[in-house]
Amino acid sequence: MNDIKLIVFDWDGTLLDSTHLIASSIQKTCRDLSLPIPSDEQAKFVIGMGLMESIDHIVPNLNKHQLPHFIEVFRSHYLPNEAKLTLFSGVRELLDLLNLNNKLLAVATGKPRQGLDRSIKHNNLEGVFTTSRCADESRAKPHPEMLEYLMDRVGVYPHETLMVGDTTHDLAMARHAKTHAVAVSYGAHSEQLLHTEPHLFMAKSIKDLTIWFSDCF
Repeated sequence: MNDIKLIVFDWDGTLLDSTHLIASSIQKTCRDLSLPIPSDEQAKFVIGMGLMESIDHIVPNLNKHQLPHFIEVFRSHYLPNEAKLTLFSGVRELLDLLNLNNKLLAVATGKPRQGLDRSIKHNNLEGVFTTSRCADESRAKPHPEMLEYLMDRVGVYPHETLMVGDTTHDLAMARHAKTHAVAVSYGAHSEQLLHTEPHLFMAKSIKDLTIWFSDCF
């Protein structure tokens, strides 16, 4: 970890306990529009992908004229409950630990910029992250563009960068960007699925992740 200068976190399902709300909002949207309702596993799989990529995966035959309405209905389920979402227990302490050890912190997320800024403000994390990149500003995961942008922004190399995420989209992005990666299994994707992509460690909780980082310093 002494070589690691930049630690990039995914947001939903990694720092923010939002997996259930996102998945259920997807399912309710499909129900309201009389579309096939995805299973919990299917709905959780697309978390972390960009909005368009998620919709294409969940309802590949959706008519392009139906797209604005799909997004509108999804937001009607998600946004009224967004303020109820909280950080996973221990996240603030983990971020403080990393800051004390002089690590640069960043976020790479499938959320749109407006949504990430709103969530950071709601959770009083302004100023904690050096930089961030969202799906509406870049190619969606697992394309490496988000990580490449963040590394370029702070001036670090791939071997000096660590991606932390709860989906194979995060881990595959790290692989494509040639950075290190750590998986967390308390979010959207199962341990079995996460094991299909390379990672240094798999954390089962924020506490588990904090202990791992502490042992590395």
